[in-house]
Amino acid sequence: MKIVSNGERPDLQGPAQASLRDGWPPFVLRGQVPRDHRDAVARYFPRYDVLLLDDDVVLARATAVALSWDGETSTLPAGGYDGALVAAVTEHESGIAPDTLCVVAATVRADRTGGGLAGKVLTGLRERAAADGLARVIVPVRPTLKAAYPLTSMADFQGWAREDGLHLDPWIRTHQRLGATILGPADRSMVVTGTVAQWEGWTGMAFPQTGRYVVAGGLDLVAIDRERDLGVYEETNLWMRHR
Repeated sequence: MKIVSNGERPDLQGPAQASLRDGWPPFVLRGQVPRDHRDAVARYFPRYDVLLLDDDVVLARATAVALSWDGETSTLPAGGYDGALVAAVTEHESGIAPDTLCVVAATVRADRTGGGLAGKVLTGLRERAAADGLARVIVPVRPTLKAAYPLTSMADFQGWAREDGLHLDPWIRTHQRLGATILGPADRSMVVTGTVAQWEGWTGMAFPQTGRYVVAGGLDLVAIDRERDLGVYEETNLWMRHR
């Protein structure tokens, strides 16, 4: 297996990576901030968009941005995932030198999960950060198991540990086994808005009246406003810091 930058292998774009999207709820890919900043992130941080390959088969992908952070929990990027994208792009365009890598996505092929591949691709990113002189690595983690508990706050969920001391959530455990520690909730980390019809298409559900709804794959509830023809999803993630 080897790590390469995504841009180094244009032949592996598109269909070769299509299976990596299978594990994401459709609405997660509809956020306005990622759409607005996608091209800039790809242009400014190509070194931190990496693929894990096995004989030219894409097994995993991880993406990160570089930004400045002083190491204090209180000064983590406001807005989590969305906020990190905005901060990284804005700081790059303003000439502010980064000192922190923020991992914004990591995905493993659905038929290869559970084999430690996520750890390999994350380690590849961390090694690049160290080689580039970045002092810190942070991640607004999207816990896999949290979708089963959308009524539970992330502040409560972050404390759910097993008898061995590791977290109940397998994705949080992956980061912990790599030496990461929990910092706290990332409020409004991922915001997705759309019309009622769009939300019904994304979720396969009907929303007959104004209210808050549980949707498959959602870590939090979706607020539907029939009168305004608007659905708003504000997802809370969990900040973690790697060594």
